[in-house]
Amino acid sequence: MKNGWSAYEYQPSFVLGFHGCEEAVGKAILSGEEPHLKPSEEKYDWLGHGIYFWEGNPSRALAWANHRKAAGKITTPFVLGAIIDLKHCLDLFDHDGLAQVKSAHSELKRTMRLLNEPLPLNVGSTPDKLGRKLDCAVMNFLHFYREDRKEEPYDSIRGPFLEGKRLYAHAGFRSENHIQLCVRKIDCIKGYFRPIQL
Repeated sequence: MKNGWSAYEYQPSFVLGFHGCEEAVGKAILSGEEPHLKPSEEKYDWLGHGIYFWEGNPSRALAWANHRKAAGKITTPFVLGAIIDLKHCLDLFDHDGLAQVKSAHSELKRTMRLLNEPLPLNVGSTPDKLGRKLDCAVMNFLHFYREDRKEEPYDSIRGPFLEGKRLYAHAGFRSENHIQLCVRKIDCIKGYFRPIQL
């Protein structure tokens, strides 16, 4: 899954990520009681396993935390900010990055066929597909595939998502479009902070 432009897989600057969580979790990170957020390993993680952030979007992180509260998953919503060096990044805005994901899907499909196992499915409404079991399996397989071939691992993944209702009739914009970050290597996170709300 190598490409000729791999030098450009390194992002040149820091980004700000925002994570919606339980207040106690956020405060434990800020106080140093806990060193880092824990990676997600759900079968439906959109970008595979890792620590998730909304890039440059604290209000979306808060909306996510409020959604989790409404679902009974957390008690007190909180937004934790992070300074992130994406390092070696699989960027899904990039043509070559998308080609690697497509190739990983083909390899996963072939492997599952050999094992006589069905491919997982993405479920949910279009374009959101909230239950992304297939996408998660493809992303995790991509990392396994690279590791198996002794290719340099990705430290992070950055992906755009069209989500929510159309802003207006026939609009190409949706109400919850966002950029999601999945941090796979803890040392990408250079620090945490409490966002200032003006």
